[in-house]
Amino acid sequence: MKTIEIDDDLYHYIASQTQQIGESASEILRRLLLPQQNTVIPAPSETVNLAASVPLAQDQKVFDILSKQDLQAELSVVGRFLIILSALARAHKTQFAKVLDIKGRNRVYFGRKEADLLEAGSSTNPKPIPNSEFWVITNSNTTRKKMMLTEAALKLGYSQEEAELIRDFL
Repeated sequence: MKTIEIDDDLYHYIASQTQQIGESASEILRRLLLPQQNTVIPAPSETVNLAASVPLAQDQKVFDILSKQDLQAELSVVGRFLIILSALARAHKTQFAKVLDIKGRNRVYFGRKEADLLEAGSSTNPKPIPNSEFWVITNSNTTRKKMMLTEAALKLGYSQEEAELIRDFL
């Protein structure tokens, strides 16, 4: 097996094309690029679990598809932060707008568009939450990101213990 380096945006695109839990990046690319050869897929020696990109049923919790092992492939804190938020947004599609209420003393953390966050402060470095209509600021420190994840989980109905587990995914 060969190793290649790809940009983050390409990685997130490949991850968004996942059709089943545990599907490796090679399987996704093979399906997308070589559809006529898709009938037999050799088992790769090492797979990357891209389960964070699989759509969830409304009554599932983020733990049903997301684990620390799923996030190990993402080396950056911001990347893991976005993957966790994306999983929460998909698990709670109808309720995820509740995160818009999470704010700092002088800052807005979540918005429906980039402009909402740019207006709320300088150097916010807003990024879209993958597979959702929401944006989040990303220039805060890791402790603040953990607090944002904890508050988001609590607003979405998770217990304090579950919210702390979600926070610890970061």
